[in-house]
Amino acid sequence: MIMKSNESLQKDVQDAIKWEPLLNAAEIGVTAKDGIVTLTGTVDSYAKKMEAEDAAKNVLGVSAVVEQIQIQFAQTWKKTDVEVANEVISALAANWAVPKDKVKVKVEDGWVTLEGEVHWNYQKEAAKKTIHTLAGVKGVMNYIIIKPDSQDEVEKEGIELALLRNWSIDDKQIAVDVEGNNVTLNGNVNSIFQKSEAERIAWNAPGVWSVKNNLKIEYDEL
Repeated sequence: MIMKSNESLQKDVQDAIKWEPLLNAAEIGVTAKDGIVTLTGTVDSYAKKMEAEDAAKNVLGVSAVVEQIQIQFAQTWKKTDVEVANEVISALAANWAVPKDKVKVKVEDGWVTLEGEVHWNYQKEAAKKTIHTLAGVKGVMNYIIIKPDSQDEVEKEGIELALLRNWSIDDKQIAVDVEGNNVTLNGNVNSIFQKSEAERIAWNAPGVWSVKNNLKIEYDEL
């Protein structure tokens, strides 16, 4: 994988942001240096903030994203913390992927804190994603803990086979280590997407309590 020049990477990220219908590219500034992309500017929703971050992460050549985008709500979007909390609770209750009565919510100055225990990582992620688009949310701190109902040790071979089945990942570059219910990924990948995808696959293994993602993103110099 060839590392792009700073100028080329900056343009690719700018183009990726322009391509997202939710975003106004003029709102977001992009700088790039040695694979690290910094996003700045002001948007009017948390959803746009996350959309810009995701768009940048998916660009080939990006090894890290520094996200410094600020949120400034339109006057009609301003809500009290009580109003935000009620909408968050309702949204979580309506999502089948979030276990009922397992997630506790706290809201302070528009920042939402999620706590509690669930059996699977996808449930934790679903809780966070559910409230991305709610008006009045400035950010989400997801402190939900994963505690599987199974106490069996995680099968290392199962994770390795799952990585092998995934077309987007070179599983030969990834080493899987398992200690009880804890998984560690070591090795090299070519993009943030591959690093995130490998972690997602590891989390899908039954019995996983934690995943330590030590995968490094490496590019060849021009």
